[in-house]
Amino acid sequence: MENTPTAETAPADPWLAHFAGRGHPAVRRIGAGVEGVVYGLGEGRAAKVWSGRPPAGLALTREVYADIARRRPPFATPEIFDVEDHEGVTVTYERELPGGPLRADSAHEAYERELSARHGDALLTVLRGLASVPGTAAMLRLTVHGDDRPLWRDHDCFRDALAALVDRAAARNGAALAAHVPDFEAGVDRTRRALRALPDAPVTAIHGDLVPPNIHVDEAGRPVAVLDFGFYTTAGDPAFEAAVTAAVWDMYGPHAAEHAAELTGLFARELGYPPATLAAYQAAYALTTYDLFGLDLQDGHFRWCAQQLRGNRVFNA
Repeated sequence: MENTPTAETAPADPWLAHFAGRGHPAVRRIGAGVEGVVYGLGEGRAAKVWSGRPPAGLALTREVYADIARRRPPFATPEIFDVEDHEGVTVTYERELPGGPLRADSAHEAYERELSARHGDALLTVLRGLASVPGTAAMLRLTVHGDDRPLWRDHDCFRDALAALVDRAAARNGAALAAHVPDFEAGVDRTRRALRALPDAPVTAIHGDLVPPNIHVDEAGRPVAVLDFGFYTTAGDPAFEAAVTAAVWDMYGPHAAEHAAELTGLFARELGYPPATLAAYQAAYALTTYDLFGLDLQDGHFRWCAQQLRGNRVFNA
């Protein structure tokens, strides 16, 4: 049997010593995500040790962060103050974001059936706050995760850019999804046509991945920070943000479908977004992210996307 490191024998994290040596003796590891590992440095600063270079390029990421922070939404957002290359690893020195997660991901915590008013209010605050941030030229140059080009390249409106992304994503590995989604090609065509028929909409900042852990709240449950931009960050119709947020609130719990429907209805009522628009955007999100982590039902995200499409009113119209 192989030896398993214990707390006493596990090697020390070398980054703790690195940051202490740079004048941050109170450094602590905060957590890890898709992008890398984050360390708190004290005095409102944090460091992120990237697991890979940001897909859009670090300079563009920094510019987008600054564009959002400059508009002062009613919660903190990331800002990059300095960049270091340490033995080929990118380290960014950033604003430390306050608060704690709105709640754990539904893959790790059982969500109760009833949605609390506190959670609904927090989501509405974040959606309204992001919708108040205009889209910028830097945001238009971003590439969403899994694609090979900036979303807005060769397009002058979000609906056409997203429809083109649906085409590219369906062409990547659509056969894998078609094996689990009836009438797949016709559904893709219906989604594409629904997107291109949408009316003009404001162009605002889109986070694109407002799962509960990416929203930080204070002890009273008020949103105080939004983090982890980058997965599907772009500029576009704020209704897209609302649609995706409703769908991803609870992706894996036993009440996921009911929660998605309830939040979709809430956002339609409170924010004035047509339900058919939200449904079109939810289908587009599933069609453009289904293959990012796996290509069969063993992968939770792939399985979730297939379920979304099988129940989507636009995809199955």
